[in-house]
Amino acid sequence: MHELPVNLSVNGREYTGTVEPRVTLADHLRENCGLTGTHLGCEHGACGACTVLLDGQAVRSCLVLAVQADGQEVTTVEGIASPDGELSPVQAAMRECHGLQCGFCTPGFVTSITALLRDNPNPSDAEIREGLSGNFCRCTGYQGIVNAVKRAGELMSGPTA
Repeated sequence: MHELPVNLSVNGREYTGTVEPRVTLADHLRENCGLTGTHLGCEHGACGACTVLLDGQAVRSCLVLAVQADGQEVTTVEGIASPDGELSPVQAAMRECHGLQCGFCTPGFVTSITALLRDNPNPSDAEIREGLSGNFCRCTGYQGIVNAVKRAGELMSGPTA
């Protein structure tokens, strides 16, 4: 099959290569870029495990072709922490509030929460549940995740007077 060029900035690093037109962004990230933090669950866009930020927008990378992302900035869960490895406020809150168990869905939740809090730094419970409605978790019961979103918002807003 004919391959097409793809140039991506992923977590601040440039990745240049070629892919078959049918290769998804998720597969390209995992197989060609070596970034396996993006998980594949349903491969139909329903579970949210493969969520990444594409030019800042949370997208299901199993539904985006790699060639569609050409020239864009991708942030995976590997790019959420600081360059020195310090956890982001979202990651720290997920740990602190027990917002994860098996961890399979966690990368998708972390990227979705990061986008949610960027756009709405103090969401209500209903806004949190709506904002994360495209991410499924089979282990936690969601309350720890909702608590983690609230805690991350607090951490991001800084100390209160």
